[in-house]
Amino acid sequence: MFNEDFSPAKDSLSQDEKLEKYSGEVDWSYLQPHFQAGNMVYVDPSLDLKNAGLAFSNDDQAQVQKWLKSGDLVQPCALHAEYWEKEKTRFRAMIVRPFILAQPI
Repeated sequence: MFNEDFSPAKDSLSQDEKLEKYSGEVDWSYLQPHFQAGNMVYVDPSLDLKNAGLAFSNDDQAQVQKWLKSGDLVQPCALHAEYWEKEKTRFRAMIVRPFILAQPI
């Protein structure tokens, strides 16, 4: 059923290539289950999404904490979700397990 070529353990892509491979434009409906599971991180449009992804994937805790403290990274709440649902917001999203980083378009 699963193709061995898609095994994460055998993924020989660079960190940059992985972030590109696992990113794209999505609707709120795609992000909603990740929000409900508590795995979604909102990335302010002033930040470069790829730089944020690299900070997460490289476990750069100092940089991530700095962005959290400044409000450039936020774990969204129900009010955010209601607004995005109502406005049919589209996002550029990036998977950096276990998180989904999302930035409105």
